[in-house]
Amino acid sequence: MYLKAGLYQPSVYHALIVIFLEFFSWGLLMSPVITVLDETFGKNAFLLNGLIQGVKGLLSFLSAPLIGALSDVWGRKPFLLLTVTFTCAPIPLMKFSPMWYFTILSLSGIFAVTFSIIFAYVADVTTKEERSSAYGLVSATFAASLVTSPAIGAYLGNMYGEGLVVALASAIAILDVFFVMVAVPESLSETRHPVAHHLSKLSWDKADPFGSLKRIGKDKLILMLSVAVFLSYLPEAGEYSSFFVYLRLIMGFSPEKVAGFVAMIGILSVAAQTAFLSFLMKRCGNKHTVLVGLCFEMLQLFLIGFSSEHWLIWVAGGIAAMGSITYPSISVFVSAHASPDQQGVAQGVITGIRGLCNGLGPALFGFTFYLFKVDLDAQGTLMIPGKTPVVIRPVNNTTVPAVAKLIVPGPPFVFGGILVIVAMLVATFMPASPDSCQPVEDTLRLEPSLPSPLPSSENLERDHSEKVPLISTDEECV
Repeated sequence: MYLKAGLYQPSVYHALIVIFLEFFSWGLLMSPVITVLDETFGKNAFLLNGLIQGVKGLLSFLSAPLIGALSDVWGRKPFLLLTVTFTCAPIPLMKFSPMWYFTILSLSGIFAVTFSIIFAYVADVTTKEERSSAYGLVSATFAASLVTSPAIGAYLGNMYGEGLVVALASAIAILDVFFVMVAVPESLSETRHPVAHHLSKLSWDKADPFGSLKRIGKDKLILMLSVAVFLSYLPEAGEYSSFFVYLRLIMGFSPEKVAGFVAMIGILSVAAQTAFLSFLMKRCGNKHTVLVGLCFEMLQLFLIGFSSEHWLIWVAGGIAAMGSITYPSISVFVSAHASPDQQGVAQGVITGIRGLCNGLGPALFGFTFYLFKVDLDAQGTLMIPGKTPVVIRPVNNTTVPAVAKLIVPGPPFVFGGILVIVAMLVATFMPASPDSCQPVEDTLRLEPSLPSPLPSSENLERDHSEKVPLISTDEECV
């Protein structure tokens, strides 16, 4: 009943509300989750948090393509309900049972792939011309949800206790699930997924997530985009896990300055992912918009890594906001390349790689800080919304060196900038437009194996003429 229910026609606004409520609820928990992590794991917080993040990221990496593909068959709404429910499921457990909270949090990576379903949902209800601005709105809504929610959570926690914050976040998460059940209509028409009403079983050969990942290599464009996402989002995930700790303990930012910095990046990101992204897509096209986003990301990483002045960090924050167009522009590229009935699996591939980076990035940055003996105290911590924070402990109780005495104050950021340069080199070999890659072989398709009549020459001729290929050969993409 609820899977078919919905208010009015499917639209981008349904997706925006779902994203805003989910990440607003997690944003409220930025302060309480630090306390829970430190109280639960103590001196082993960094090690165990890295393990949790790694398990969650690996599960997301493996499951996102499969869940996206299944949504191409059975519709977006059931899987949107599934992903939102499991992403928010750990929240109420934070105060009742911290160990169960972290256990469910790590296992929730199997279904914590809301973005892939949301982008597929948006692709269903928009044209190619509208898609870039629509994807920008989704990413901007994510940024907007984080502009005020951490400050609200911290204020309420100081005034009334963290239990109230967890209760409020749980209520908003439940509201989000209820909204998906009652108000979000199915975006995939029944003519696009008629097999959803059949009880036949899916072929495991086509549903195998490892098989799906192997078949990615047969599409040169998807492969290059996947590599570019991995190389660019790996340092971005690491940056999110340690940047505000870095501001507080290495750069000497006050809590008020950190809050102002977050608000500035959030506001500028909203502008970048709406007006700026639409402008670049119209003027420069898909490929060059991706390259511009990667260029901004590379500049801000190098600027943070080499800067010892506060004003340069503020400049880097503005550049970082401009670089936030990278992921939505890549998602537009992927969506334009995939056929209408393969939006879920295509976006799932990209979301899965981001999930893997969310597991590896914090560990990479923490290890690089350790190698260069840039020690971060346990009192400063940064959380990724929807994920546990990284707590970085001092090494051998050594003193944090003064920024002025360091040639490279932030070594991990410099290393991340080098990775983004490699991502830019990969992106330069992509075609100027996804339309220039004509798909010739259907290898990502995921369909149930339905009984069919014996083939006749007429049926074979009709099937051949109606086949919609999806994956490009290398020769046609070069």
